[in-house]
Amino acid sequence: MSSPNSSKFAIYGAIGANVAIAASKFVAAAFTGSSAMLSEGIHSLVDSGNGILILYGVKQAEKPADKRHPFGRSKELYFWALIVAILVFSVGGGMSFYEGIAHLQHPAPLSDPTWNYVVLGLSLVFEGISCFLAFKAFNADRGDAGFWDTLRRSKDPSVFAILLEDLAALLGLVIALAGVYFGQLLNNPYLDGAASIAIGVLLVCVALFLIYKTKRLLVGTGVDDETIDDIEGIVKAHPNIVQVGPPLTSYLGPADVILALDVEFTQQLTANEIELAIDKIQDDIRAKYPEMKRIFVEAKSLSSRERTPAA
Repeated sequence: MSSPNSSKFAIYGAIGANVAIAASKFVAAAFTGSSAMLSEGIHSLVDSGNGILILYGVKQAEKPADKRHPFGRSKELYFWALIVAILVFSVGGGMSFYEGIAHLQHPAPLSDPTWNYVVLGLSLVFEGISCFLAFKAFNADRGDAGFWDTLRRSKDPSVFAILLEDLAALLGLVIALAGVYFGQLLNNPYLDGAASIAIGVLLVCVALFLIYKTKRLLVGTGVDDETIDDIEGIVKAHPNIVQVGPPLTSYLGPADVILALDVEFTQQLTANEIELAIDKIQDDIRAKYPEMKRIFVEAKSLSSRERTPAA
């Protein structure tokens, strides 16, 4: 699991880079009239706001539990990540589409593209640094798993959302650079508008993936099958266990999982022995999976003893 500090550092880096890049892109678009550059400026501005929203979600999620929020506020991060995905789709993708179509309808030849090349070059450097920081946070808990597998199983929007936005920004810069270069080389102003539409398609694809990921996290998703099987094995390894029901899990946050267990003990155990056994099961599970912050164990088989679920 990536550390909160590394995730925040990546977010701060992304916000700082995007604010500087957005300003320079808008200046270049004003001087050259490039639709692709204007779309890229909008993209960077949206990314800056998105980074602030993700950072706000991280801070809200860190608030301790209280009477009104007995399980804490970890899911605040998922909510703000969903808002970010909607903004990428509507503002980033929508505005890029609009600018591209408007430029195709009323093409205008680019003036001196030097500004575009300078800004795009600097933007590639800054976005590269931001992407490096995001990759560093992403790789913190990657292990030997592949990139796409890690992205699929990641439950931390402060890592995968920022990384995907940085990757989309880098690819968008390449598309904008290609549109400006080939538009000038071939004296074809339509290519600039086409590049803007391509950037819009890219942003919409990223937004749809983020919506898919955050929707699952908000609705409630459990740990992977391998972890479920391992937890079940940990419980069954304890003595005096007759049967274990399927463990029930749900992510409340990137490092906050709730676990419910249905355990059947042998009948000869006393109530005190069952209490100690449950404590040992919880300790063993948390030793390997510290994100299991709330573990509820119910001994349903004890028909002759009154027993409340233990946490």
